[in-house]
This record gives sequence, structure tokens and C-alpha cells, in this order.
Amino acid sequence: MNPFTQDTLHIVKSVAALLSERGVPAYIVGGAVRDGLMGRITTDVDIVLDADSHKSADAVAEALNGHAVPLDPVRDIIRVVIGPDPPVVIDLARLTGGSLDADLRRRDFTMDAIAVELDSAVAGRWDLIDPLDGAGDVRAGIIKAVSDGVFRDDPLRLLRAARLAAETGFSIDSDTRSRIRRDAALLTRSAPERIREELFRTLAAPGARQSIELLDDLGLLSVVIPELEDAKGVSQPKEHYYDVFGHLVAAAGFADRILRWRFDHDFVGETMPRFDGFESHFAQEAVDGHTRGTLLKLTALLHDIAKPHTRTVEPTGRVRFFGHSEKGEELVGGILRRLRVGRGGIRQVRTMVRCHLRPGQMAAKGELPTTRAIHRFYRDLGDVALDTLYLSMADFLAAIGPRLTPDKFDEHAKVIRHVLEVGPQKQVPRDPASLLLTGHDVMNELKLEPGPLVGELLGVVSKAESRGRVATKSEALELARTYLNSGGVGG
Repeated sequence: MNPFTQDTLHIVKSVAALLSERGVPAYIVGGAVRDGLMGRITTDVDIVLDADSHKSADAVAEALNGHAVPLDPVRDIIRVVIGPDPPVVIDLARLTGGSLDADLRRRDFTMDAIAVELDSAVAGRWDLIDPLDGAGDVRAGIIKAVSDGVFRDDPLRLLRAARLAAETGFSIDSDTRSRIRRDAALLTRSAPERIREELFRTLAAPGARQSIELLDDLGLLSVVIPELEDAKGVSQPKEHYYDVFGHLVAAAGFADRILRWRFDHDFVGETMPRFDGFESHFAQEAVDGHTRGTLLKLTALLHDIAKPHTRTVEPTGRVRFFGHSEKGEELVGGILRRLRVGRGGIRQVRTMVRCHLRPGQMAAKGELPTTRAIHRFYRDLGDVALDTLYLSMADFLAAIGPRLTPDKFDEHAKVIRHVLEVGPQKQVPRDPASLLLTGHDVMNELKLEPGPLVGELLGVVSKAESRGRVATKSEALELARTYLNSGGVGG
């Protein structure tokens, strides 16, 4: 049941030898043991010591040319990162409760309350120390809380249960589910950064739709993103299969399926547009150590978050959501700042939410976008242009739902494929004669001197034109005048 490659095992053996020389009793616990039982490979190793973890971590880092960083000061856990690409991560922690048995019984889930003596493991003898039959729960595919108070001791474990279910495919047993629902509100006591990490890791795993539905069933989704609760039961036009909440969950699920190239219908897989480097693009790190793919799934979950705030019903009964993209951009900014997401990630998600309708609005129904429209799309969206195209695909699939037909899908897919084929590398400069406004127009009409302010106003007009808000020179001048008088530029 060895979960280590030869390279990882070599490092773990070195750690074992160093600790043995210092007379430090040590045990591998938690994830590495669980992964070994599941036949998985890992480079993350949790070790508990009957000694000072700081001194031991410093000694390991120095001997193996790694670097040590405090991971959890409260629980006295130090992380040592050794080697490059991928690094081996050794987390060293002092035993709690005075004995290994007491330490294991204070953990979160039985599947992680299993230990093996470090010297025994590196010698190839994985003799389990398993007081709570965690190995039996691993074999049964069950996530079971160690005790009734496990979530009160550390509320982040509430999210960790859902994340482990996503990563392992295990089910959460009924008593543990009941405890999670009972204690869900305690999650607000956890640090936002830790909540963000568990949420992102949950979305990163396959099966995003099932994971989001599990979080909702456990009462955790509304604690992490309470704004989603407003979307429940909000009806949409007849073209939509789901209400707003159902649509958001389905969109995240379709984003996950697109990224994994797993589809319910053969015609979707055969027709779905794809570009060279698709997998490597979405595997790129986007923010906080997480990929573009994970950020795409999160954006799909949030892209229509403002629909409940912008919903109107016309006298004819037609439901509209005017301005939901712009309002959504504002709302997601607040949500992500609350979760302490890095500024680059916030910018990317806000841009995708604001522009998620753009791919379908670049041409009249049944027509393909012009090269100029595609140029503006790539220019305006920059590094998230490709991501937004696939957000549009997920949005489209979620809107139609089970009513999807080959003809309907092919119509939308043709547009996205054409935008990909033209691509940013084929952008063409715009003919000055086709510009609504020039710099001279702005300076003459608004009595301005040459300078950055003129460029700012031209940028405002260009963005408005690309979104279809202005179409004539007089409309463009009026918009520039309004922005100038409001102080929206030049400050």
C-alpha cells in the first residue's frame, strides 16, 4: 500500500533517518496512509512527532535543502517543502493529547485517524495503527466524523468533509451529515483564506455540480456565498430550463464537463469547439495557487448572481434582467474580496461576469461575427477572452438543459468556433474612417487640450460601442460629455 514514488520515498527515508538519529518517535498519519489504502500516489506527507516540531522541521529543512514555513501556529504544524516540480511537502506536528491514540481520536474523520510508524513505513511494513477502524471506512467509501464535537473544535472541517467527498468519491455517512447541518453556521468562525482554499479545492475536483449540490444540501453553500440563496426559486424566461439557482449550478457543472471533455451526448463532444493548447491553457495557475479551470467553474457558478436583483416583469408577462452583467460584476467583486481572493483572480472573474453575454451578442442570430467584432472582443477581454468563450458554452448548455438538440447546439458552437478560428493573432487594425470619434473630435467638441484625458474618453466610447450602447457620432459625443461632467474620468 506504499503511496510514494521512488523519489518521494527516498526523501521520506531521509527524514526518517534524521528523526531516528535525534531519537524522535514519529508516525505517518492521515492523507498519505489513506491514499496508500486507496492505491493512490501522493507527495504530501503528514508526520506527527513526540518532540518539538519547530526544531525537527528546521533540522529536516537544513539537511535536505528544503525550506520550512509555519503552517498552523495554533496546532504547532510546520511545513517543509523539499525539491522541485512537484515538491515533496512534509507537514510536521507535535502529538496532541499526550499519546498517539489520543492524537488520532482528536482528528476529524476516521479515514484520517490512521497511523503507521515512520521507520516501519520506509522499511515497507505498513502496519496500521487504527483505533477507530478508519481502514474499514476507506474500504467502504465512507466519510465519518471521529466524534460529535469534531466540527465545533474546528469549523473548517465542515467544508473539508465536502472537499474530501469530491476528491475521493466517498459518501458522507448519515450521522456526520446531520452534524454538519447542525453546525453549518459555525463555519463563519473560520478564516476567510481557509474557507477560500477548501472551496477552490472542492471545485477543482471532478464533478463540480454534484459537489455544489452537496454543499447546498449540507447548508454550507449559503454560509460561504449567501448571495446564492437569493437565486433560489427565481423564475426565468421560457427559453431557460432552470430557475436562476438551478441554472448557476448547472453552468458550473457544464464548465466542469467541458474542462474534462465529458459529455452526455456524442454530438456535443463531436461539435464542441476546441483550440490547440486547450488543456495547458486551463491548467495554468490563475490565482492563489489555483488554475484557470477552477476559476472558470467558480465564475460559471456566479455569472448570473445579480439576476434576482435586476428581475423585472413587463405588462406582457415577459421576464427581463436588464443590467445583470454589470451588477453581477459588482457583486462578485464583493464576494471574492470577502474570501480574500487575490486581486488578479478578482479582476478575471469580474471581467468574465461582465462580458459573459458578449460571445452571443457579436452578431445577429444565424450570422457569424465580423473580424472587427472579434478583434474588439479579444482586445476588451485580454487574458480571459478564451475563458469567456467557454463560459458562454457552459451558460448556453445550462440554459437549454435537457432540451438540447444537435441543431441548437451547432448554432451556438459555430459562433464560438469562428471566434477561435479568427483568433487574436488575426486582429486587424481598425480603419480610422470607421471610428465613431477621433481625438480631434473630442478636443474640438469638448474644448479639451491634448493629453491623457482625451485617450480615457476615447476608451470609454470604444467600450460602449463594443457593447452596442452607442452607434452614432452624436451618441458617442454625448456619452463622452456625460462621463467628463460626472468626473468618471480624469481623476
